[in-house]
Amino acid sequence: MAKPIVAIVGRPNVGKSSLFNRLLRRRVAVVDDEPGVTRDRIYGEMEWRGKRFLLVDTGGFLPRAEGIEAAVRDQALIAVDEADLVLLLVDVETGITDLDAELARLLLRKGKNFLLVVNKVDDARRELDLGVFYGLGAGEPFPVSALTGRYTGDLLDRMVEMLPDLPPEEPTEAIRLAVVGRPNVGKSSLVNAFLGKERCLVHERPGTTRDPVDTEVEFIGRRLVIVDTAGLRRKPKRVKGVEFYALVRTLRSIDRCDVALVLMDGPTGPTDTDKRTVSYALEMGKGVVLAVNKWDLAPKDVPKKAYEDAVRAEFAFASHLPLVFTSASEGTGVERAVELALKVAEARSKRVPTSELNELLEDIRVRRPPPSVKGRPVNIMYAAQVGVRPPRFVFFGRRTKSLPESYRRFLENRLREAFGFRGVPLRLSFRDAKP
Repeated sequence: MAKPIVAIVGRPNVGKSSLFNRLLRRRVAVVDDEPGVTRDRIYGEMEWRGKRFLLVDTGGFLPRAEGIEAAVRDQALIAVDEADLVLLLVDVETGITDLDAELARLLLRKGKNFLLVVNKVDDARRELDLGVFYGLGAGEPFPVSALTGRYTGDLLDRMVEMLPDLPPEEPTEAIRLAVVGRPNVGKSSLVNAFLGKERCLVHERPGTTRDPVDTEVEFIGRRLVIVDTAGLRRKPKRVKGVEFYALVRTLRSIDRCDVALVLMDGPTGPTDTDKRTVSYALEMGKGVVLAVNKWDLAPKDVPKKAYEDAVRAEFAFASHLPLVFTSASEGTGVERAVELALKVAEARSKRVPTSELNELLEDIRVRRPPPSVKGRPVNIMYAAQVGVRPPRFVFFGRRTKSLPESYRRFLENRLREAFGFRGVPLRLSFRDAKP
């Protein structure tokens, strides 16, 4: 099931990131008194009253901005276009500004499904000032306080009521492969090289692909849907160490895929954007294959093995990911990349028999038993696989919740080695068995 997208938009310093963090109940967006701290869009997945959706924070909207502020505005407009619901955030302390009015007109002109939200309504006295916001012609203003959490539960109730029920995707045995990466890294060229025809528009100008393009093919006996996606933006000039995040369109494509083929540029090597993309995909439970594209243009004085080691070092947080070198222009390595994606998809759906899983666990107990915690022994008695896509395992025993993170990673690595979970995120949980 594809998840609806809710975008928070508004002028700078109106409290968008504070509301974003409050609704998610965790600090994701950077909050600062200086306007413009949020430059690119930040997303978080959440659930309310049984409905799951993506919440997106945006940078402050300045319609006639230049330079980096113009890029922020463009990112906010993309978020508006992609959103199923927009929260137009204004500030009760400031009242209506020209920017508020312009944003309201923009949303009305686009015919967007949106809700006017008035922030900083910290007490009942402030509610008396809501009447002025009817002047925006944007419907009834909804009061909240991002600082105290006042009325945020009611806001979530209203949001869920306004969110559309997206139609469930038709059941299919086809594997969805999303080809993702930064602009101009060769995504469309690689898809075309694999398909053997000009299925996707190719242009040297970054950002040619604006919308995902789905193509269904059959490859080595498997049905495969290849999704060519819009490029991920390079992050602009670094400001106060703020993280910058990827395009909502590509996030949605990753959300709907089984495996993400993350393309990197051979001549320049992996970037922070590439690493964030991989983190997103793994966090969403998707399989991942790394591909170094334009390998024919990479520096010839760097041995392939040394280059691979350098790439592996950049992705040390996900050392289990398969890596392939491709050249879309020459057609080399392309089929190999898709073959690896199919293997990762198969591993993502794999079920391990309980007997084999516990045989492995017995071997682990003998060779490297769990460490004691505060002088008390930890005993893992048995394990079971409880789900797939991604594979999920539960370990039962005594004081298993106290296991240090290093031993949990060890268990995860042993599962990968024993059962071939390469390129697949694993979900491990630990429960204390009843006496």
